[in-house]
Amino acid sequence: MTVKEAVAKRIVQLCKQKGIAPNELGHISGLNPSTIYSILGTKSKSPEIATIKKICDGLEITLGEFFSTEEFDRLEQEIR
Repeated sequence: MTVKEAVAKRIVQLCKQKGIAPNELGHISGLNPSTIYSILGTKSKSPEIATIKKICDGLEITLGEFFSTEEFDRLEQEIR
């Protein structure tokens, strides 16, 4: 799994937990819903941390809570 895939998976998990659709996440995060969909799809190769922070703010969670999952812990080192 790539970092981008882990971020997209986490966003989907959080939307399900909060009972909201991705477009609603965009609105509560102050982002254009198309930004959320580009992260979930193939358009966005690497979402910026500032964008993830806005998502966290909209969901009322910390960056630590966002990244505190097994998927992120299992990511392989990308620098070789």
